Amino acid sequence: MSQSGGRQKEGRDMTAVAHEPLTQEDVLLDGFLALETPEGFRAELIEGEIVVTPPPDGDHEKYISRIVRQVIKRSGTEMDVSGNKGLRLKSGGACPKNHVIPDATFARLEHDLFGGADTWMPCDGVAMVLEVTSTKPQADRDAKRRCYARGGIPLYVLVDREASSVTLFSDPEKDDYREHCTRPFGKQIPLPQPFAFDLDTSDLL
Repeated sequence: MSQSGGRQKEGRDMTAVAHEPLTQEDVLLDGFLALETPEGFRAELIEGEIVVTPPPDGDHEKYISRIVRQVIKRSGTEMDVSGNKGLRLKSGGACPKNHVIPDATFARLEHDLFGGADTWMPCDGVAMVLEVTSTKPQADRDAKRRCYARGGIPLYVLVDREASSVTLFSDPEKDDYREHCTRPFGKQIPLPQPFAFDLDTSDLL
């Protein structure tokens, strides 16, 4: 089964624009939404580029699991979490809207953000996103960071396996986050409200 099986077509009403010329951005977005990917692969549209990522290795999933477990157990507010939720975010310039799938997306349980959501949903109400570097680490460090900041997502946690570090990006403004705090594996990194606890990275070693 391909990943596109659950992907819903979005965007323009084709009957209403049948006589309007297609822009390059329209063509790129339509091609992305119709893309067929092998099972386990993940396709994203990031700053005008289609990025396809192969299935992750075990260490990648271990890091996600260790952090998600802490968030669920220790947050000052009860959290929902999704490991494969497509987010539709603002874009920079003339590119079509970014379509990004974080490794983990967190939202307050009381908001019930994921129930009934479309395949690609807006990011309103998302409290934090998590990425663990994999086959395209620079996309996580740069392009996806800018995407999340443009979307106004308050907190972005990046586990950088190559650098053996965890970075918390906060205070989004325009194309980037104004604050960031990096700690090596083994150190704690404070998560602000609504999480309100120190994330322990010692079990990432």
